Amino acid sequence: MERRLRVARASLVCVYGGVGVPPLADRRPDVGIVPVPKVEGTWTVNKALDTFSATKPAEGTASPVPYFHILERLKTTKREGWKRFGINRCAVLCSRSIPLVLTRRNRGESIADHMYRMSLMTMLCPPALAKKLDLSRCMKMCLVHDMAESLVGDITPVEGVPKPEKSRREAETMDYITGRLLGGVNGGDVGAQIREIWQEYEDSETLESVFVHDIDKMELLLQMTEYEKRGEGKLDLGEFAYVKLKIALPEVKEWAEELVQQREEFWGGRQHSRGDVGPDGGVGADFKKKQESFYEGHGQGQKK
Repeated sequence: MERRLRVARASLVCVYGGVGVPPLADRRPDVGIVPVPKVEGTWTVNKALDTFSATKPAEGTASPVPYFHILERLKTTKREGWKRFGINRCAVLCSRSIPLVLTRRNRGESIADHMYRMSLMTMLCPPALAKKLDLSRCMKMCLVHDMAESLVGDITPVEGVPKPEKSRREAETMDYITGRLLGGVNGGDVGAQIREIWQEYEDSETLESVFVHDIDKMELLLQMTEYEKRGEGKLDLGEFAYVKLKIALPEVKEWAEELVQQREEFWGGRQHSRGDVGPDGGVGADFKKKQESFYEGHGQGQKK
C-alpha cells in the first residue's frame, strides 16, 4: 500500500510541475468532473439548470456558443449501465502518513463516445441496405439521438423511471436545446432540424430510425464484449446481450451473430450469463422484466 502511495505522490509531483504536492487549500478543483444534475421532485429543465455550478448558458442569442458548451456534457457524462459492474466509477486513495488525496477517474465510455462510434458504424452499412437509406441523415441521427442526456443523464432499465417520464424529460430537454439555445441561431433552422431528426429516432417509424436503433444496440454489444475481454474472464456483462433480441434488420443481426459467436469463443467452457437466450441465460427474472419494459417497441415501429 505504501508503495502505491509513493507512486501516486510522485505522479502528483509531476502533475504540479515538480514542486511537490500543494496544501489542500491550494489545490484546484477537479475540473474533469461535471456532475449530472440531481433534481428534487418533478424533473424540469429549469431545475436541472439551477444545479449548474458555472454560469448557465445564455438563451435566445444569435450565437451557437452556448449550445457548444452544453455539448461538453455529452463528453463528460458516462454511460450509466456499466457502473453496477465497477466501470465508470471514481476511486479515492488516502493516507494519514502521507498528505495525499488522489482521485482516479475511470476512463469508461461517455455518451459522446457511444454516439461517435455509432456514426462511424453507419458508414459501413451493407450496400444492399445502404441503397434504401439516407445515410447522411442516419449519421446525424446517431450524433443527436442521446443529446437530451446532456441534462437528463443516461437513464437505464434498473433506475425505475417510467418510460413516459423518461420521454417527457428528454423531449423537454430537446425543446430547450433546439428552441431556447438554438432558436435564434441562423433563423432557428438548424435547431429545428436537430429536433426533427431526434423525434424521428424516438418515433421509430422510418427505415433510417430503425437502422439507427439497431446500430445503437450493436454498439452496446461491442462495448460489452470489449470490456469483458479486458476483464480477462472476471467480468461477466452477459445481461446486456439481451439487446441482440431487439435488433430488427437482417444486416445488423448478421453483425450481432458474429459478435456473439466471438464472445462464446472467448468464454469457452467457463460459466457466463447470456441475456440473448431467454430464461436459461442466467439473468434474473426481475431484471429481465425491466429490460423488456424498457425496450418495448424500441426501434421496431417501422411503417415506411
